[in-house]
Amino acid sequence: MFLTAKILVFALSGFLRVATGFDIGLSTKCVVIPKEMDMCHKIGYSEMRLPNLMGHTSMAEVILKSTTWQHLAHTDCHPHVRTFLCSLFAPICLDTFIHPCRSMCVAVRDSCAPVLACHGHPWPDSLDCDRFPADEDMCLASLTKEYKYLHKGSWKMAEGRVAVLCVPGNQGDKRDTVPRQSDFVNGVVSIFLPKPACQACPAVEEFFTHKRVLEAFCDNNFVNRVTYMFPFFPLAVKVKLSKKRTVFGDQEYNIECQVEFITQGSLLPYETQNMIQQWLLINENCTQRMTPTHRPMVYLLVGNIEEGIILVNQVYRWQRRDSQLTLATQKWRYHKCL
Repeated sequence: MFLTAKILVFALSGFLRVATGFDIGLSTKCVVIPKEMDMCHKIGYSEMRLPNLMGHTSMAEVILKSTTWQHLAHTDCHPHVRTFLCSLFAPICLDTFIHPCRSMCVAVRDSCAPVLACHGHPWPDSLDCDRFPADEDMCLASLTKEYKYLHKGSWKMAEGRVAVLCVPGNQGDKRDTVPRQSDFVNGVVSIFLPKPACQACPAVEEFFTHKRVLEAFCDNNFVNRVTYMFPFFPLAVKVKLSKKRTVFGDQEYNIECQVEFITQGSLLPYETQNMIQQWLLINENCTQRMTPTHRPMVYLLVGNIEEGIILVNQVYRWQRRDSQLTLATQKWRYHKCL
């Protein structure tokens, strides 16, 4: 084990409270985090204690039990869901266990329990937040108030219409990627981080005209209503989906998506790609409908961002030589909504 391990625990997330820790009363050993636990890779350390804080005594048991949480970690339902889960399933190898604080558990639970509910699962009793220490003990603490404000407070964007098309092989529009003056509030850059959520699956449309698609773009267009705190922004993204079965028998989805902006706004290509990937993972029942076979399928997802939440309202099947969708995306650049 490296001598810098004690430093890495502070680098892990930056919110350790210094006080007395406590142990689980078991004789433990240091082992390398296995490759099967990819959710716990690149988190600041490479060795874990075994048995872990979930009471798993063998690596086979750790791998088996952690696989049920890999999917939740990949949804990024909370910025530190990986930190929370890995502190339990793959705790850093120090002289004493570092538990997650109760406040961190509550923060992750409040953000991720709706995702579990979307998949038909409740928040488990094994992760009851009351079992974790209060913040005054040595533990991984909750997020700062400032961080909560950025993610729960008032998001701001420069007003305008934004629609994006994800085209394989295109690196996207690199213009206007730096904050504009209108993006600054009291000298601080406003951060817009839309969040995918569980929703009813829109029907997959396979027969349509380019005029109908343009109407859908306009229906999801920017609307500035004084009765809402947040504006609406349209979103149109082309994605290529395929699936394969993992060694554990689960379905694993491959999402190919590179973003090209049709009308430039404040969202960047990487941000948009990441949001759509999260939406497809959270709404796995929708993704399953869109991948009935293991053959790759291409879709155009149309929706908007309303009050910081991504909503997909239409799904169009993009088949080869589909002139109607191609024509619609070409005309959208110059189209004026009525």
